[in-house]
Amino acid sequence: MADFLQLLLSGAAIGAIYALAALGFTLLWQASGTINFAQGEFVMLPAFAMLFFLKVAGAPLWLAFLLACLVAMLVLGYGFKTVVVDPLLKHGVIPLVIATLGLSIGLKSAVKAGYSAEAQPFPSPFPDGLLSLGTIRVSYADIGTLLLAGLIVICLQMFLNRTLTGRAMQAVAQNTESAKVLGINVKRMVLYTFLINAVLAAVAALLVTPTYLAKFDMGDSIGLKAFYAAIIGGFNQTRGALLGGVLVGVLENLMGAYFSPAYKEGVALMLFLVVIIFRPEGLLGKAEERKV
Repeated sequence: MADFLQLLLSGAAIGAIYALAALGFTLLWQASGTINFAQGEFVMLPAFAMLFFLKVAGAPLWLAFLLACLVAMLVLGYGFKTVVVDPLLKHGVIPLVIATLGLSIGLKSAVKAGYSAEAQPFPSPFPDGLLSLGTIRVSYADIGTLLLAGLIVICLQMFLNRTLTGRAMQAVAQNTESAKVLGINVKRMVLYTFLINAVLAAVAALLVTPTYLAKFDMGDSIGLKAFYAAIIGGFNQTRGALLGGVLVGVLENLMGAYFSPAYKEGVALMLFLVVIIFRPEGLLGKAEERKV
C-alpha cells in the first residue's frame, strides 16, 4: 500500500506539470480558437533561457526564472500572437495548425544548432532528499512540484473567477461578439491569455527540466502528453486540463511499476483513444453543437 501511494504522489507530480502545459492549450483555444502544436517547445525555450541566465549572467535560479518569464511573455506571448496567430487566424484553423507544427520544428532546429544537441543538467528549485510520511517516502521535488503547480492553478482560477479582467477574459472565451457589445477590449483580453500561457510554460519548464534535462527535443513528449491531457479532460474546460494531466501522470507511473516501463509511453495515447471514442467532449467537457 505504501508503494502504491508513493507511485500515486510521484505520478500526480509529473501529471501536474502536464496539466500546466495542457492549460495553455485550453486557454488559447477558448480565447482565440488557436491550437498550438509548438506548446512543447514553448516549455523547452524557457528552460534554455534560464540556463543562459544561470551560466552566462551568473544569476541565481529565482532571478533566472523571473527573467525567463519576461522573455517568454515577450517572445512566446506577444511575439507568437502578433507574428504567427494574428495574420493566420483569419484564414482558419488549418493554416495555423500547419504554422505551429512548422514553428515546432524550427525552434528545435534553432536550439540544436545554436546551443547544443547534448542534454544539459538543470538545477532543481527544491532540496534533495526524501520526506517520510509514516511508511511513505516522497521526494521533496514531488511535494514541491505538487504544491507549486496546485498554487498556480488555484491562483489562475481565482484570477479568472474573481477579478474583472478574469471575468472579461471568460466572456471573450464564451462569446466574442457579445463581449464586444458589452464594451470589452477583446484584443487585450486575448493578449492576456497568450501572456498567461507563456508564464505557464515557463513554470512547467522550471519543474520538469531537472528531471528531463534541458535538451532541444524535450518538448516532444511534454507537448504531446499535454495535448492528450487537454483532450482527455475536455478541451473547453480549464479544470479538465488539470484532471487530464494528473490522470496521465498517475497512470503512466502505475503502468511502469506494475506492468512494464516499455508500456509507459503508450498510456496517454490509449487513454486518449478511449476517451475520444466514448466521450469526444472529454471527461469534464461540454458538447458543443455547430450551427450551419
